[in-house]
Amino acid sequence: MIDITLLIRNIRELVNPADDTVVRGRRLNSLRLSRNVWIGAQGEHIRFVGFQEDFKDNCRLTPDAVEIDGSDLVAFPGFVDPHTHLPFGGTRQEEFRLKLQGVDYREIARQGGGIKRTVADTRAMTREQLAASVEKRLDRMLLSGTTTCEAKSGYGLDLDTEIKQLEVIDAVNEFHPVELVPTFMGAHEIPEEFAGRNRDFIDFQVREVMPKVRRRNLAEFADIFCEEGVFSVDEASEYMDRARELGFKLKIHADEFTSNGAAQLAVDKGARSAEHLIAMTPDEISAISASDTACIFLPGVSFFLRKSDYAPARSVINQNGIVALGSDFNPGSSMISSQLFIFHLGIFHLGLTIEEALNAVTINAAYSIDRQNSVGSLVQGKKLDILLADIPDYSYLAYHPGIMPWHTIVKSGEVVVQDFQPVYNR
Repeated sequence: MIDITLLIRNIRELVNPADDTVVRGRRLNSLRLSRNVWIGAQGEHIRFVGFQEDFKDNCRLTPDAVEIDGSDLVAFPGFVDPHTHLPFGGTRQEEFRLKLQGVDYREIARQGGGIKRTVADTRAMTREQLAASVEKRLDRMLLSGTTTCEAKSGYGLDLDTEIKQLEVIDAVNEFHPVELVPTFMGAHEIPEEFAGRNRDFIDFQVREVMPKVRRRNLAEFADIFCEEGVFSVDEASEYMDRARELGFKLKIHADEFTSNGAAQLAVDKGARSAEHLIAMTPDEISAISASDTACIFLPGVSFFLRKSDYAPARSVINQNGIVALGSDFNPGSSMISSQLFIFHLGIFHLGLTIEEALNAVTINAAYSIDRQNSVGSLVQGKKLDILLADIPDYSYLAYHPGIMPWHTIVKSGEVVVQDFQPVYNR
């Protein structure tokens, strides 16, 4: 008999992605639906998914087991956000107001704004202050349905602050329900002290910062912003090669504003994901769609900046590629931390179907951060990360934007939201 520590009985509708590892191309437009399902966990992991009769034959509840009645609820896998810049200092709402009034970004930068403002604010914060801000942000993300989240450094651009950001991610990961996946992004921008010296800055990152991050095991992935005016393809190639030599998995910010071959570079280097990808060429779309590199599309950026250009998600799907969605939560170009809202943007602005968008924020998002074997779907052996929604059926999630539907959220077998309120212990 299997000892069950948490049981959800009689779930009205259980929604699973089309596959438990990754979903490609037109298969994105399908889901696996089950009704009147029982799910049981032993500790963090799912040990039973089936019906009442089989549960009684194979499982038993521990004396202190938690039981949840799912008969009025629709169940989804916990959402995975595969692209955030979570540990940053300060906010820039005054710049946002100026942008809405038509002030050019160059003028904002001249006044000391832009990414350099966030770098200065992040450098100035203590670890304790930065950790408190990350915790508060994660509370809000959890309530929107995010149970696993990638988090990048990159607002330090020096040794001490890059380390500080990654230490904060590690510290908060010890107690917060949202599971964090750390990414080192020391090459996010050129800091003022290296202005006009890209070559020296890349050397500094790969020789001084990156090895120390890896030696302390503070990050799993390494990322770089390969874009005109930031880092070239040659610089990105060197950075990625060194990261791979040190044992990092690879990501790349690619083709956000212009195409300089960064998406093709992601394929050539075997990157786990390429991110943004608004300006991909037809040849790059074909190459990345044929590869195992996930396309993480970030519709919140175009929405937040009020741009008309969105990433070519439909073209990638039509060519059998891997499509995931992320928030790009950051204080400059996407102050959006809700993966539920990104799910809606995927539908209303990228032209995804409900089914495609759900696959893109669950199993494909998990694949793009190499978590497909532990989260992203609700099957035996994976963590019990489940969202229980007080809605009629799964399609209602897209039909009624703006609501917070999560009646109960379970992360790693523990109830962390109940009756729409957080209940986890810090």
